[in-house]
Amino acid sequence: MDRLFDYITREVMVLLIAAMPLMELRGAIPIGVSLGLHPLHATVLGILGSLAPVPFLLIFIKPIVIRIKNLPWINKLVNRMIQRTRRKGDKIRKYSVIGLVLFVAVPLPSTGVWSGCLAAVLFNIPFKHALPSIALGTSIAGTIMFILSYVAVHL
Repeated sequence: MDRLFDYITREVMVLLIAAMPLMELRGAIPIGVSLGLHPLHATVLGILGSLAPVPFLLIFIKPIVIRIKNLPWINKLVNRMIQRTRRKGDKIRKYSVIGLVLFVAVPLPSTGVWSGCLAAVLFNIPFKHALPSIALGTSIAGTIMFILSYVAVHL
């Protein structure tokens, strides 16, 4: 029974790490592999965990940003985040949905699901287009991380 609890705990940990901003699946998959999960298992959990907050972010990110921008101690941080996303969002501005897929698919810091949701809202990409674009981009990023993790484990 303890072994089952450890296994479930590792899975939940990977899901939660993948749902966190900054870490997302880029951190969750290698951590899952280091905890003893098979790279494919860690990848599936990483993708699912990373996608879990997307519908909520797409719906609520704009009202939340509007509210917290009025708080003086967080205003600079929010403005910096928005400016950075706009700068990195040239592909999104130019290619819309395809650009959003590419933006989220690149497994580098600040180009994941959370930034992709912010970019979708900033560039007025409708929910019905943003959600599948972000899901596809996350799947591509997950596949890249799977390949890297699989190769690292089997060297």
